[in-house]
Amino acid sequence: MTSEGVSNCCGEAEEKEDDNEDMAMGCYDDDDDDDFSALTEGNPEWGSEDGVLGFNEGLSGEVKPRVLLMGLRRSGKSSIQKVVFHKMSPNETLFLESTNKICREDVSSSSFVSFQIWDFPGQIDFFDPTFDYEMIFRGTGALIFVIDSQDDYVEALSRLHLTVTRAYKVNPDIHFEVFIHKVDGLSDDHKIEKQGDIRRRASDDLADARLERIHLSFYLTSIYDHSIFEAFSKVVQKLIPQLPTLENLLNIFISNSGIEKAFLFDVVSKIYIATDSSPVDMQTYELCCDMIDVVIDISCIYGLAEEDPAVGSPYDKDSMAIIRLNNTTVVYLKEVTKFLAMVCFLREESFERKDLRVVSAGVRYRRLVKIITKQSNRLW
Repeated sequence: MTSEGVSNCCGEAEEKEDDNEDMAMGCYDDDDDDDFSALTEGNPEWGSEDGVLGFNEGLSGEVKPRVLLMGLRRSGKSSIQKVVFHKMSPNETLFLESTNKICREDVSSSSFVSFQIWDFPGQIDFFDPTFDYEMIFRGTGALIFVIDSQDDYVEALSRLHLTVTRAYKVNPDIHFEVFIHKVDGLSDDHKIEKQGDIRRRASDDLADARLERIHLSFYLTSIYDHSIFEAFSKVVQKLIPQLPTLENLLNIFISNSGIEKAFLFDVVSKIYIATDSSPVDMQTYELCCDMIDVVIDISCIYGLAEEDPAVGSPYDKDSMAIIRLNNTTVVYLKEVTKFLAMVCFLREESFERKDLRVVSAGVRYRRLVKIITKQSNRLW
């Protein structure tokens, strides 16, 4: 693979450490009893004894879509969060301690996507009568239940059924997502077998409870490849009210150009916000993620102003990159907004012609996306 045309490319990596601190993992001191009382209804055992956090903003504050990470202990919930939103190396997650607090993170300060992630320790029984689980589920957009595929998942399926049925009664609009995690150590046949078995058992449990109307989505995930990013992309997309509009714009864009596939990426998290209606394969998605990584790394070295690198931003309206693959395919990345990039796949002959349809359609798409994002400030 060769690279060319990398110009002041994507990044903001210089600010990542500060941004991550500002994003505030939410593991606050235990003396925030007043804020936490809305959840615990005054039960002290959910406070300092179990290490459950207090939240620093009241229920009357800004409402953001809430994504809950649930599952048994050591299923990989915190590792997922660290790898996707904090750029932690998968190998470093081996040294993470088991979560013993409810951790809330605001994903918004350095990313286009804007929502909250609540990471629930597996040992907490949040269905305790003194625990206000209705308040939690009432403001939730998606519930991700993580199952360790390399462990006995009978107990996990029982907890999944209990969680889903309780949550559905409180909020029928929740999207229920099941991550069958740690599949990197399994063969392809074993992965499919595990997914089928878990799906069948979970569906049978819902059918026995006469709750067939509850829909569960299943994903095979691992932090050691891009499957976790793709799974999170599909979860986040369900929370975007403008998704149909963005997808239609991408379909119009590729139909009026020589482009074969197009993605709209959040540059920081590498979650794709939207794509056209053609199927997404893992190899294509991995190429997009690798390209964003290359662009960020090169821009941090060469993309900043020499006179004062701390002042300039490595990602601006001139950011773009072109990579030629050895199969006559060209991958093209272009800035759309401050947080977004469009990644397109097209044939080399189409690119060499510098088809004006590609240029004009791309310009129109960027303008439309900017109008949409300005009207909603962000997607939420």
